[in-house]
Amino acid sequence: MEAARRATFQGHFPGNSTRSKEDIEHQYNVEVELAARLRNAPRAERLGMYGTVYDELYRRVPTHSQLTRKVSEAERRAAVADRISLLKRFIRPDTVFLEVGAGDGSLPLEVARYARKCYALDVSREILSGLDHPKVQPVLSDGCSVPVPAGEVTLAYSFQVMEHIHPDDAGEQLRNLFAAIAPGGSYVCVTPSSLSGPHDVSKFFDPVARGFHLKEYTTAELEALFRAAGFRKVQAYPRFNGRYVRMPIGFLKGFERLFGWLSPGARQRLGRQPIIRSLLTVPLRAVK
Repeated sequence: MEAARRATFQGHFPGNSTRSKEDIEHQYNVEVELAARLRNAPRAERLGMYGTVYDELYRRVPTHSQLTRKVSEAERRAAVADRISLLKRFIRPDTVFLEVGAGDGSLPLEVARYARKCYALDVSREILSGLDHPKVQPVLSDGCSVPVPAGEVTLAYSFQVMEHIHPDDAGEQLRNLFAAIAPGGSYVCVTPSSLSGPHDVSKFFDPVARGFHLKEYTTAELEALFRAAGFRKVQAYPRFNGRYVRMPIGFLKGFERLFGWLSPGARQRLGRQPIIRSLLTVPLRAVK
């Protein structure tokens, strides 16, 4: 089995990578070990582990792209502009914005130009320590909690966060988000599709995510989670040619069912095609 896994790795490793195969395999082994620790930990212990396992990963894998890849100011601005192009239709002067997994706070700092108040929520105290803006309040979370006043947030957002949360914690975090959101407010969630995955380092080795993507989702699974948390409707905004457009969620779920009949290898290959990727990795807006 080990030989077959290595053969798969040899066949799928990207030729343009600046990292060696040994580096990637080392990261994979460390991530699988730490992710298993997180997956198997009792809830009381797990909530304090989200930050520490990432610290350990970066310490043990100093070649990790998060540490070595330098994002230019132009790249950072482009990423923020793309997210604003999705969110701007929901932002008003009285908006109270919350980003889950805010990182360096680039997005809340930009949204603060248009909104009344912003919260930047993250599990890392160190990352949040650099935020200093009169309209942006840093908020430290244990991975599930949303410690902001109940019913104050009118627009919440997360980008590639859901897949990093333990599946047993995802429902609790959504219920906490629901409590923080005002009636009529919404949560916009962007997370990679399990049907074209895995999207973490497991993609070089396994047919499913075993690294720090603790659970990858389909649109149908996310809609069910949002409704179980109490949200009354869920809308879909796929991106085509650089523009986000509203599309019936039923159509996207139907496409998922058809796509799911393909073999894992075919799904992964086709999932790289821009139009297929747009139909699978779809920003969803859950409305309270």
